[in-house]
Amino acid sequence: MKLVLFFVILVAGFFGLIKGADIFVDGSSGLARRFKVPSLIIGLTIVALGTSLPELAVSTAAAVKGANEIALSNIVGSNVFNLLMVLGFTAIFHPIPVNKDVIKRDFPFVVAVTLLLLGMAGAPVIFKGELFKAAMSDQVGEITRLFGIIFIVILIVYLVLLITDAKKHPAPEEENKKDLALWKCIVFIVFGAALIIAGGEAVVYSAQNIARTFGMTETLIGLTVVALGTSLPELVTGLVAAAKGETDLAMGNVVGSNLFNILLIGGVSSAINPIAVNAASVFDLIILGTVTVLAFLLAITRRKVTRVEGIIMVLVYAAEVVFAAMR
Repeated sequence: MKLVLFFVILVAGFFGLIKGADIFVDGSSGLARRFKVPSLIIGLTIVALGTSLPELAVSTAAAVKGANEIALSNIVGSNVFNLLMVLGFTAIFHPIPVNKDVIKRDFPFVVAVTLLLLGMAGAPVIFKGELFKAAMSDQVGEITRLFGIIFIVILIVYLVLLITDAKKHPAPEEENKKDLALWKCIVFIVFGAALIIAGGEAVVYSAQNIARTFGMTETLIGLTVVALGTSLPELVTGLVAAAKGETDLAMGNVVGSNLFNILLIGGVSSAINPIAVNAASVFDLIILGTVTVLAFLLAITRRKVTRVEGIIMVLVYAAEVVFAAMR
């Protein structure tokens, strides 16, 4: 009987995610049109922040309790998922043209910030050549409060630059698209985000219990169900945005979410409590850095993420999950 209840919660959670994403995208694109802000900017800011709320909630709660090692794995897992699964699946359903601003400004910034995180976390053992000598559980570094504050400052500067650019280059008015009233845009964004978060929580809760019923280990559940659950908002929002023709919103969602995950979640978590970094996390960060560069290279080829490239991304993610589970 309990298993049936968990499946009902799972279905309700997915419904909340999909409906919430639909409403959230409508509100976000409506806000972009009303203020003549490019959809890319909305995707990089409002949509990215909204879909990163589950990760922010999990990591901040862990940091307050002094157990914020989970914050780093949460950031790495979510960012890899965003780049390979969210971007990959979205491209499979709808090839994504890549805005020139993403190529020149935003994606290189994501690459730089990701490599900065890797440098902060693993530089001591990487440069000394001691990484392969350490056990996976050994502490090999620390992301200090100072690093956390630096991350937050970088995010603020980046957002100021985005807002300044949006004012200089307003988006052209779109014909045959009726503007939503401002209050409706705000209600749609808030209500949609709430549905997305609630739906994600319901999916994670039910999927964890279903997985336990079928004998999955906690480690495997963490690598699959929990990682998928906290990144479902990005995945569903990206798919819905692409289906509505808001491809800039979909791309901005992925790039912006990865920036918020590192700079906001990593910054806030380490500012509250320094994050201890073990050897396994450094290996995961190296994988994230590699994946980020790979996604950037795929994005700049023909300025489009094609269906074939999307399939490659999804297959690479599947291989990465198998590697992590075996490790």
